[in-house]
Amino acid sequence: MNTLNRILAEKIKDKLLPNKVVLIFGARRVGKTVLIRQVIQDFEGKVLVLNGEDNDSIALLNEKSISNYRNLLNGIDLLVIDEAQNIPEIGQKLKLMVDEIDQIRIIASGSSSFDLYNKTGEPLVGRSFTSLLFPFSQQELSATENVLETRRKLESRLIYGSYPEVEMMENDNDKMEYLKDLVNSYLLKDILAVEDIRNSGKMKDLLRLVAFQTGHEVSHEELAKQLSLSKNTVEKYLDLLSKVFIIYRLGAFSKNLRKEVTKAGKWYFYDNGIRNALISNFNPTVLRHDIGQLWESYLISERMKNKHFNSEPVEFYFWRTYDGQEIDLIEERDEKIAAFEFKYSEKSLKIPRAFKDNYRDSSFYQVHKENYLQWLLNRSSSQY
Repeated sequence: MNTLNRILAEKIKDKLLPNKVVLIFGARRVGKTVLIRQVIQDFEGKVLVLNGEDNDSIALLNEKSISNYRNLLNGIDLLVIDEAQNIPEIGQKLKLMVDEIDQIRIIASGSSSFDLYNKTGEPLVGRSFTSLLFPFSQQELSATENVLETRRKLESRLIYGSYPEVEMMENDNDKMEYLKDLVNSYLLKDILAVEDIRNSGKMKDLLRLVAFQTGHEVSHEELAKQLSLSKNTVEKYLDLLSKVFIIYRLGAFSKNLRKEVTKAGKWYFYDNGIRNALISNFNPTVLRHDIGQLWESYLISERMKNKHFNSEPVEFYFWRTYDGQEIDLIEERDEKIAAFEFKYSEKSLKIPRAFKDNYRDSSFYQVHKENYLQWLLNRSSSQY
């Protein structure tokens, strides 16, 4: 597992162009620093690595002047700044470097504080490429394990997720303690660093409520009522949580048919281990009443990872009508629509009549534990 190559590594190498910045975003502890090492180990040229959590690195970049950066980068082919969100005025400084230092290539990584502080946005328009890193995907893991090993590890991944360090642990108690520590010590660090976000208790309470409602439509008004917060505050917190890649929203699919739900949304976790740590439930699948939620969340998150890792032009939705007909996942790609229903155990399912009647050219598939691996590893839209 220590030598597992990340899909993004080769893609980032291809984007290391003169006078361009590669931005790597991702939640804490998903392996951004290891990814950078994989990228630069075969780089032919001189590399300077700085760390935004190191005072000396901050001091080297402090003077925002062309002469300072020319002196610093003299003879340097690639500048790497890890934890770059901690560098004051980082967006403007990176812009100055790529505009004035001929042939310089730059990699800057951050746990999405870039977005939280709006530090890189406008200054780097047209000068940067963005890559998103998540916990290991099954597509990556399949490069180092056979099908039998994958099947044996499925239950563990449903319960403990696929964070890199979790994948390297053999003992379930170690996995559990690691995830609890991650949730309590690191997960919200970037959000709570924002000046007007001070109530970590409310933020964690919100995450717990979302965790219990995974796979179900979430009412922001109801969340606000349960937390004694305003609806606007709840929506702000959810937006921030998505910007640090803890959760993501799935909107409703609709072509404006009368019976279709259009404005509802569902929230999912990128990693089941984080979700289970928040609700303090690491019981095995045979003891879980929420196995359907775990299965659905796992599969959709894997598809989300693949979308980002492979830059796929696909949009994700759920579908439901007001009379209760529903589909777990809709994928819209190249004007083609594919519908997927998730059941942990293999069962015979029929496509909802309202969907079949209104989307006659669409495809419908059931994904269960006997065929899920083929589905996760198949990214060809021609297979729909």
